[in-house]
Amino acid sequence: MANEGLQANERKMSSVFERYLTVWVGLCIVGGISLGNVAPNFSKALDSMAISVNGAPIVSIPIAICLFFMMYPIMVKIDFSLVVKAGKSGKPVFLTLFLNWCIKPFTMYGIALFFLGALFKGFIGPEATDLVKMPFGLDLPISAQHGAGTVILHEGVKMLQVPLWRSYLAGCILLGIAPCTAMVLVWGFLALGNDGLTLVMVAINSLTMLLLYGILGGFLLGVGRLPVPWQALLLSISIYVALPLVAGYFSRKLIIKSKGEEWFKDKFLHILSPITITALLATLVLLFSFKGEVIVANPLTILWIAIPLFIQTNLIFWLGYGLAKVLKLSYRDAAPSAMIGASNHFEVAIATATMLFGLSSGAALATVVGVLIEVPVMLMLVSICLKTTHWFQQRQHAN
Repeated sequence: MANEGLQANERKMSSVFERYLTVWVGLCIVGGISLGNVAPNFSKALDSMAISVNGAPIVSIPIAICLFFMMYPIMVKIDFSLVVKAGKSGKPVFLTLFLNWCIKPFTMYGIALFFLGALFKGFIGPEATDLVKMPFGLDLPISAQHGAGTVILHEGVKMLQVPLWRSYLAGCILLGIAPCTAMVLVWGFLALGNDGLTLVMVAINSLTMLLLYGILGGFLLGVGRLPVPWQALLLSISIYVALPLVAGYFSRKLIIKSKGEEWFKDKFLHILSPITITALLATLVLLFSFKGEVIVANPLTILWIAIPLFIQTNLIFWLGYGLAKVLKLSYRDAAPSAMIGASNHFEVAIATATMLFGLSSGAALATVVGVLIEVPVMLMLVSICLKTTHWFQQRQHAN
């Protein structure tokens, strides 16, 4: 145990962005709200720089650029050749896939629906509404009903007016169907987990997202009577998952071939490290510049969204941790197996919410709250893991 304590002291987040992510997000909230008050047209002007179809903005170019640079550094770090070795780690990989795709999306939907659609509905405002983008390719007349929304004309563009709590629900759904493939590498590392297994699970989940993210997202949004923009979902997956995944895969191969793996890891990745979080923070400033009025008018909004997200994170962690115990996994396999389910891929969730519903939507705000609570909650779970290593078999693994 002394050796494990020494490793724990050595395994720390080296980046100032990683260590103080919650502080940085808090500063972005303040900066974004201030920007929205001082220069209310600035973020709107940026968001108007979009690729439009039939007069409706589909892809915000500045946001798309920011979100690509959030995703590419994550994807280029992944060695997808590790996927072929996954068969040697059958039980933890099966546990991760089961939690992420068979349990987590549905518990997130149920928990968010209970808190946002029932318990907190009166605090959010039963009559409060939100404007979200019309599904791509859908052309309905003004005042037409679509799911729980009504078509209205806003600044010359047709939008859907939906209950605000349903918009927050949409953001929670998008978080629930996005298993983490980025920060979980940090959480598993800090928890003294099996780093090699974590990389395998990250690679598998990245590939699985290409197939299941759109299917589950469309299904659960439809159940929640929210607009289901299937074309935009597929476009979102293509831009924010497939494109950086393919770019990361091929650029990794080319760079290692020309410069060597040591240069790739010591030089190239070192340069990329701050880019993901810098792009994330820039996006958050824009998001909060739009939602500043809502937050100032109802400062408890973030709390109402954070509570179901906090409960969901803990539920999935303890479910995964408990099942790992039942499956008799070693601690070093159990910790990352539970972490990858508990943590969310908030980069993809933010990107998708922005594309599907708009930068100013409640859905986008809900995904941002996921970022706000991610670091402190996951660090709490890392601490729990380190204090419960004796619950599991102590078996040696090669990284």
